[in-house]
Amino acid sequence: MTTMAEVRGYDLDRLRARVMPETAGELADSIPQLEAANPDLCGIALVTVDGDVRVSADADVDFSIQSAVKPFLFALALHDTDRAALGRLGIEPTGEAFDAIKLESGTGRPPNPMVNAGAILTGSLVHGDGVDGRTARIVAGLSAFAGRTLEIDDDVARSEHLLGDRNHALAHLMRSEDTLHVEADDAIAVYARACAVLVDAEALATMGATLAAGGVNPRSGERVVSREVARDVISVMATCGVYDGSGRWMREVGVPAKSSVSGAIVLSVPGVLGAAVVSPPLDERGTSVRGHRASDALSEDLGLHVFTV
Repeated sequence: MTTMAEVRGYDLDRLRARVMPETAGELADSIPQLEAANPDLCGIALVTVDGDVRVSADADVDFSIQSAVKPFLFALALHDTDRAALGRLGIEPTGEAFDAIKLESGTGRPPNPMVNAGAILTGSLVHGDGVDGRTARIVAGLSAFAGRTLEIDDDVARSEHLLGDRNHALAHLMRSEDTLHVEADDAIAVYARACAVLVDAEALATMGATLAAGGVNPRSGERVVSREVARDVISVMATCGVYDGSGRWMREVGVPAKSSVSGAIVLSVPGVLGAAVVSPPLDERGTSVRGHRASDALSEDLGLHVFTV
């Protein structure tokens, strides 16, 4: 494992320059805002568990968090239910697309919290009165993870709500199985707003570092979730965070992570650091192409692979 001194001296702009020539991948087209993203955006940030921050160019450019919100929705649901949410959904990888219209056979539960069905459910489990109350709780919780006040992009949230037909189908399917205990449209409204929260790479890396530090934000010093919740979340990120590419990711990169159709990847190395990369062009599994390459190089350069003996 690389020492903290070596981590603090790591040149993220040099890493960014190494991956910028990569031009493969396609922009997500599920909503107009993602389709209009800048394909040349590439920001990288790293935050250690003792609060040191390293950033590259573009690390301060805002984007909607999209699926990178899922670990943090899971964390908030676990925190608000005293971890009882663990009984409400599975934790196994699926080998299916993130928006597959599929629940666990025999239970009607979402297969894990990193796919859309699971995140729709975890968003419904956070405390709050109705859509507005749960939204406020989620934004406050994400802000605590980031160590600064975050906001929702209302246009993105509106598009997510109006154009998320498969999400609506999942919510109604869970209602029919008595898995989802709020109105389907309310659950989708909350999830759409959660996905539309604006972050930049530095904020997202801080969120990953908060998990890596056992639930304490290393920059603000605030305890956001318990050590047990942070452990639960990072464990599921390792097995399910990159969907049906999670096995390959853990073999190659070896760092628990969550990908996103906005081109963001958040990484969390327990006891060491959190990191984030954003670059919108995606591979066929919905993972940032440059982000994957940057994560692989970061892991190799800093000796972060959790299974290295």
